Amino acid sequence: ESALSEHFHGRTEDHRLITGQGQYTADFNFPNQLHAAFVRSDRAHADILSIDASPARAIKGVVAVFTAADLVEEKLGPLPILGKYEGRNGKTIIRTHRPILADKKVRYVGEQIVMVVAESAAIARDAADLITIDYRDLPVVAEAADAMALSAAQLHDNIPGNVCYEGETGNAAAVEDAFKKAHHVTRVAAESNRVIGSPMEPRACVVSFDPASGNYRLAMPKQGLLNMRSQLAGIFNIPAEKFIIEAHDVGGSFGVRSAAYPEYIAMMVATKRLGRPIKWVATRSECFLTDSHGRAMSIIGELALDKNGVFLASRFQFIANLGAYQSLTGSFLATNNTAVCAVGVYKTPAHYGRVTLVLTNTTPVAAYRGAGRPDVAFINERVVDQAAFEMGIDPAEIRRRNFIPKEAFPYKTPNAATYDSGDYLTGLAMALKQIDWPEFPKRRVMSKQQGRLRGIGLSCFIEGTGAGAYPKDQAEVRFERDGSVTVFTVTQTQGQGHETAFPMIVGEVLGIPIEKIRLKASLPDTKLIGNHTGGSRSTVGAGSACLLAARRALDLAKRYASEELGAEMIEIQFDHGVFAAKGKSISMESLIARLGEELPEGEYHPLDAWGEGVFGATFPNGQHIAEVEIDPETGVIDLVSYSAVDDCGKVIDHTLLEGQLVGGMAQGIGQAMGEHGVYDRETGQLLAGSYMDYWMPRAGWLGDLHVGDNGVPSPNNPLGVKGAGESGTTGSIAAFVNASLDALRTVGVTQIEMPLTPAKVWNAIRTARAN
Repeated sequence: ESALSEHFHGRTEDHRLITGQGQYTADFNFPNQLHAAFVRSDRAHADILSIDASPARAIKGVVAVFTAADLVEEKLGPLPILGKYEGRNGKTIIRTHRPILADKKVRYVGEQIVMVVAESAAIARDAADLITIDYRDLPVVAEAADAMALSAAQLHDNIPGNVCYEGETGNAAAVEDAFKKAHHVTRVAAESNRVIGSPMEPRACVVSFDPASGNYRLAMPKQGLLNMRSQLAGIFNIPAEKFIIEAHDVGGSFGVRSAAYPEYIAMMVATKRLGRPIKWVATRSECFLTDSHGRAMSIIGELALDKNGVFLASRFQFIANLGAYQSLTGSFLATNNTAVCAVGVYKTPAHYGRVTLVLTNTTPVAAYRGAGRPDVAFINERVVDQAAFEMGIDPAEIRRRNFIPKEAFPYKTPNAATYDSGDYLTGLAMALKQIDWPEFPKRRVMSKQQGRLRGIGLSCFIEGTGAGAYPKDQAEVRFERDGSVTVFTVTQTQGQGHETAFPMIVGEVLGIPIEKIRLKASLPDTKLIGNHTGGSRSTVGAGSACLLAARRALDLAKRYASEELGAEMIEIQFDHGVFAAKGKSISMESLIARLGEELPEGEYHPLDAWGEGVFGATFPNGQHIAEVEIDPETGVIDLVSYSAVDDCGKVIDHTLLEGQLVGGMAQGIGQAMGEHGVYDRETGQLLAGSYMDYWMPRAGWLGDLHVGDNGVPSPNNPLGVKGAGESGTTGSIAAFVNASLDALRTVGVTQIEMPLTPAKVWNAIRTARAN
């Protein structure tokens, strides 16, 4: 059910994609291409004593075999990590060296050791199976707590205690003073369980090298052209323009497609040496083992309150399991992203946070939908809900007492973030009405009569989105001779609906039907600059640039329309795509066609325009409520109703917004209900290495969804939009867990960790009843 206002346009790109006309990386083929396969470590921590690749080299069709020794002469730069880190006591982060192919030691199951290049993918895989590696096993640390123990095995010689960074934010003394004076203190320890991103498209790469120009040409699933170019330029120490990167369609990303993975680098070295293109498409098993994982944080949250339930201060501690190496985004999400919105939607006057980054014998962790924001929202809302329970205050009421009021915006938090806009009280009222909050006690009684446990849980959240690494975002609008329009951006769609949203923005300004506007995004030879798709920033940045380009084109068109109509500029009226003055008129489409009639081939149209700007961060927020029923005999949790009211600023298209919100909810609830990238604690083997072992949510399990819009325009961009891509995930995790705990408290369960699997819930109920 949807309470979103205005019309639903629908997604322009859907027909192409669902009828098999999408073009993904596996569809790319270069002439005379070879194929790669990788030999990966079958153990989590070991010295490499020897590699015998002679049987593979003897196979007909094998062209080359590469090990770490073959890459030494390339003098490659390090794989980058995002951000600058000033830690406690002035100490900065200690960086790991992540090899392209493992040299002398492996540090997680699945780490690439050898690359085989052959005439076909089948030959490459068969040859890889013949390579033998002699190891000397080393002790394994798969969990952060184990890695921090005094007796723990060391992963990297330069990182004592496996801790590469300790940081802090806020005023520790002020927070400590508030806690001493508090009437009540609530403390919650919780795990944000490791999850494995599951894009429908597996990781893949096709690469070639042109010795004449020195250019590399690549096809890969990516999140942004310039971001990927920049990474590769640093690794190879050559200009970014030397990397011509293509990706027409990307079958999902969720953050795990933002980095240049080691396999890509090895393939680029090989294609240059061998003089032939190389293609590799990962198996689903390889994706489970080697695509960056997400979350994996242990969190302690504390909240100090006065006797009326007003928040005085909060204190959080995050221990982030980074995996065996620092990924591009892993350190940044655990430090910056958890700090920006640490106080959530509340006027908490003081906050202090500690972050410890730990290395373990597991797959590296990176950004995954929300990238640290869901983790801080989760602990915030868990501790607020627990405080309400301990103090006997209604969960909605304790939030009302502490919300930042709408008249306080722009609002500066204790951590120096400036929230742009919001109306949390109205959003909460809408969400409570959607789920019929006052009648919940009656529904709980009815469930009890049927032998079931019923619970309801709130999550009021905020997240920082939209800010990017590039100095500005640009877009270009070009006009064709037939009256149609082409929009150019550098963003890379991975299912968000850019082919609908950006043409809608331009079409609304110019009065041109969306059917006559097409988007060309992330072209390999683009001269535009801008940020990659990630962090819910595309419409904020690229969308705003599209708006400014369209406005500039409209200003140009008015000048030409004044000539056509024999009127002064000030006399021109423009409405629904038609210029009018002095009783005469001309449509925008006719004007475009007329101005293009006599243009020489290759000449720019007089109305072509660029738009650019620097657009600040936005702070989407929402109020989510989950209602669940639990069968105490099986531990199965049913999500019977879900109410989500979100403030994503001005809404461009409600179909796109609802798709983003519901998809995000599925991923958040998936983490809470069952997704878990679990490792064997002793061996470091991934125990959830396939869809037979890794739980995934089903669409039919999401229950009765009610989605509402409480958009308050952001002043930080001309569209007034806020990011929407991660809100569903950020809000849903705590809502589901709080609802489940609300039900479980009725039988004595006071604490349970995600994921809330039937077995875990059943055992918790049995233990509570026994006690």
